[in-house]
Amino acid sequence: MLEVALRHRFGRDGFAIDAAFTAPEVGVTALFGPSGCGKSTILAAVAGLLQPHEGRVAVDGGVVLDTARGISVAAEHRRFAVVFQEARLFPHLSVDTNLRYGLRRAPRDATGPGFEEVVALLGIAPLLARRPGRLSGGERQRVALGRALLARPRLLLMDEPLAALDAGRRGDVLPFLARLRDAARIPILYVTHALDEVDALADRLVLLDAGRVLAEGAVEQLAARTDLPLAARRDAGSLITCTIDAHDPVRGLTRLGFPGGAFFVSLRAEPPGSRARIRLRARDIAVATEPPRGISTQNILAATLTGINEAASSHEAFLTLSIGPTVMLARVTRDSVTRLGLVPGMALWAVVKAVTFDHAAGHPGDEAAEPVPTPASMASWG
Repeated sequence: MLEVALRHRFGRDGFAIDAAFTAPEVGVTALFGPSGCGKSTILAAVAGLLQPHEGRVAVDGGVVLDTARGISVAAEHRRFAVVFQEARLFPHLSVDTNLRYGLRRAPRDATGPGFEEVVALLGIAPLLARRPGRLSGGERQRVALGRALLARPRLLLMDEPLAALDAGRRGDVLPFLARLRDAARIPILYVTHALDEVDALADRLVLLDAGRVLAEGAVEQLAARTDLPLAARRDAGSLITCTIDAHDPVRGLTRLGFPGGAFFVSLRAEPPGSRARIRLRARDIAVATEPPRGISTQNILAATLTGINEAASSHEAFLTLSIGPTVMLARVTRDSVTRLGLVPGMALWAVVKAVTFDHAAGHPGDEAAEPVPTPASMASWG
């Protein structure tokens, strides 16, 4: 487990960090928040690149920083690997030699993926003879990730590794990051302000604002909370982990199963049994007080209204819907709440149009999904 507690101020009246959180021994913990909230400063302090005024950092009980006890292990001895926005490869060395530099830094007794496995994992075998100047930005980042993993660190730190890439390149690199996460089997601290990266990669979320932790926990749990700044975003909604149950090529549909139900979406490429996590934006979900008929939407799910909460606008409200153990959010007008007589405990039908999942699949740069049709017994926001 990673344990972090830091306090630091830049100048007498400057920006201050006062943050504490934990991360599990395996998986990705995302530090998320607006620019200037302290994400990169926290990561720098964990890496040993910044000495905080007060703090403690430990990995699996091994303390690398404890200002109260006078402990501060130098950055090069912490066995933490850092991946920055820029790949920072050696320009005069080939990709192969850059990767092997990371391998040479690994302790003799350290375990982890081998050279060939990492090369295959990141799809960089065709690049081995090239130098960094002949690589695209996405290729350079994949090589930087491989070099970091081959050093076999105790902790992998990523400071917005995709921020310098355009939307297309980010979309290309994200699947490789997911493979790296699964293969590394170490804690990964990932700094980002891009919610699609959180959705695709993170197991745990630390939500930051003005140098302080607003909330921490499983990504799915925090996404469903309407009392956090996430709820004020245009893409606010629920995050649902699904399994690809089956494909129907004739109809052009894929069935995604989740605890409590299933979605039918446009045909996907992943094989049955694969896992997929999707974001359903609250504004793309309508509700009905009776089963809708005569509409094109197939994703009509029986639900129980378990809560009605305030939204950023006084004219809107968030509905918390339970579909078995799965929680889903819908954003509707206050007028709809009154007109439909919505109260907690009511049986409702959640209506999600299939094209919504084009955005929910997490492709960077997607445009807004087509709004759901709204018959008289249905309520939606738009």
